[in-house]
Amino acid sequence: MPVYNFKKMAPVPSASDFVDIVLTRTQRKTPTVVHPGYKITRIRSFYMRKIKFTQQTISDRLTAMLADFPRLSDIHPFYSDLCNTLYDRDHYKLALGQINTAKQLVDAVARDMIRMVKYGDSLYRCKCLKRAALGRMCTILKRQKASLSYLEEVRKHMSRLPALDPNTRTLLMCGLPNVGKSSFMNKITRANVDVQPYAFTTKSLFVGHTDYKYLRWQVIDTPGILDHSLEQRNTIEMQAITALAHLTCSVLYFMDISEQCGYTIEQQCNLFRSIQPLFANKQLVVVINKIDAQPWETLEADRKKLIEDLLEESGPNTTMLKMSNVSEEGVSQVKNEACEKLLAARVDSRVSGNKVDSVMNRLQVVYPTARDGVTRDAFIPESVKKEKELGAKKPKKSRKGYAPTVDDSDDEADDTPPESDDEMIGDDGVSTRKKTARELMWENGGPGVWAPDYREQYDLADPEWRFDAIPQILDGKNIADYVDPDIDDRLRLLEEEEDQLAAEYDAANMQRMDDDDSLDEMEKAQVSEIRDRVKIARAHKERPGGRNRPALPREIRGRVKDMHDSDAKLKASAIEKRMDKYGVDTGAMLERGRKRERDDPREIRRRKRDAEMEDAAPATNEDEEMEDGRGKSKGAIKRARKEREQSVKRASSQARSHSRPREPSQMGLKDDDMAKVAKKVEKQGQFRWHGGAGEGDHTKAVHLVKWMNTGKKRNGTHYCR
Repeated sequence: MPVYNFKKMAPVPSASDFVDIVLTRTQRKTPTVVHPGYKITRIRSFYMRKIKFTQQTISDRLTAMLADFPRLSDIHPFYSDLCNTLYDRDHYKLALGQINTAKQLVDAVARDMIRMVKYGDSLYRCKCLKRAALGRMCTILKRQKASLSYLEEVRKHMSRLPALDPNTRTLLMCGLPNVGKSSFMNKITRANVDVQPYAFTTKSLFVGHTDYKYLRWQVIDTPGILDHSLEQRNTIEMQAITALAHLTCSVLYFMDISEQCGYTIEQQCNLFRSIQPLFANKQLVVVINKIDAQPWETLEADRKKLIEDLLEESGPNTTMLKMSNVSEEGVSQVKNEACEKLLAARVDSRVSGNKVDSVMNRLQVVYPTARDGVTRDAFIPESVKKEKELGAKKPKKSRKGYAPTVDDSDDEADDTPPESDDEMIGDDGVSTRKKTARELMWENGGPGVWAPDYREQYDLADPEWRFDAIPQILDGKNIADYVDPDIDDRLRLLEEEEDQLAAEYDAANMQRMDDDDSLDEMEKAQVSEIRDRVKIARAHKERPGGRNRPALPREIRGRVKDMHDSDAKLKASAIEKRMDKYGVDTGAMLERGRKRERDDPREIRRRKRDAEMEDAAPATNEDEEMEDGRGKSKGAIKRARKEREQSVKRASSQARSHSRPREPSQMGLKDDDMAKVAKKVEKQGQFRWHGGAGEGDHTKAVHLVKWMNTGKKRNGTHYCR
């Protein structure tokens, strides 16, 4: 896995966007209203909170930005030099330094302004100091416009850098442009590098991965390098030079002996000598490419000599291999040779290091010393010698099993020594070997097909019972005693009869269709298709969950279904009028609906509630004196008043004993008065988030503030944060 992941760096906003983000967050996350009557200490803390929050937001953003961008002195030298090549080390450090300075300036501004706000003697002065603090912070951010823009471009480019690991097993390809490096990479990896017949098609480093000996290998394709001084090389060439200088890898130097790349063999040899110091302590493979266009055997002798002299100068770590990307000749050999050389070099470096000595110091190796001059050879028992003398005469046990070998033969397991447990004496006195379960398995189909019969191992009173069918007992009775032995035959006869009736029915239908001369072939086919669709629809309708339509029609769904709605489809008058059109008598249906409405529990509860309200209302003289058109006596009025008082007592008693269901919010309360008090307290507790005004509100009150509406008005805006 790569050591650095530059794709996780957060985007860098522009200066104007940065200011908007900070001020908007301050407006959303801090209180915005100063109400009349606030003490001066509360007003000071109000505006100090805004200044601190703005400073903390800017500081957090800038700190995260500085942490995301890598420090060139702390990362791998390869990435450090690559950043220097692509982005200019000085410019990069200068931009990050300016961001760090801006963070320190913002902290200083906030610290000074908070100290001044502590001594503010009025709302107006505290507000002015807050505006000055936020303005100075935003001005500092606006001055970092160039640095923020540069860092955003650097971040975008770094997110597109290849994710390579400088410490893993690596194959690095280099050479002049258009010599076949990218084509070779496409052959051995899954990378899809662009290949074109012109120079500098590859303008940056490309990374691919391949497997060799169950190990993951990293393959890097570098841009082409031209033969000139280091100062004259451009950014594209310097990427390849940086990779060669800092990566511990196996280098593949490609040479085009057909000279189709536009460079002669002599120029390619000169480039090799100019960058040869970068090959120090690396395994080098000189790849002679494009042998399909120019075979190595037919190459001129003087050109061959140039390459051979080059190999002699480079040292013993250099190997020459020939290949062709078109015919794929030698491609695998080049890959395998480069991987083998790097593996051997990595093993040698570990063995030659100090780590091996530290491991050996923790081990204790004992070397035996001879106590006399007697030579003691290996001792072979006599029984083993006899077994060897027997050779092929010795009976072998079968080695057949889950993985039989070619050494197994059909006549291997013929006899068994007399002392074997597998010996079985027959009735005639001849001893024969009993077949093992493994042999029976292979004779009857192999693993997964045959399984041993464990019933022969049952220990029963009578051994003849072992293979009897096990009875199935239900309610103390054997099910086999109640099963008709001819049930299978009878079931088969019923199925045959059912199939015959179905066939006769289908034949009759087809005969009926054939007798209809009014239909042609096309119409008969359409009729048959319609019948098939009807069968499918019927089966789909009858299956569980097959209903895929609403319970109510679309024209009624969503409409108001109320007796007071003149357009309601379910009114009694509308139903009666509609059914009369079709000649349907709806009298019984409507009467049944009215009866159900009268018997509805909700209607009964409503009538009961109305009656209780009438009883609970204070009775007037006329009400007390009237009962069914007659005046009440004093005794009747007294009894009614007493009944009402007892009813109230019973209600309170039932509430205390929880004998009647109550709402969950009223459980544990004495009566309705206590429930009202509890509800009032609950509303007071929820005052803040149910519309009460507080410091976090973003709406301005209707009242007029004196310092905002007195004195002379000057030109410009009067908006204040």
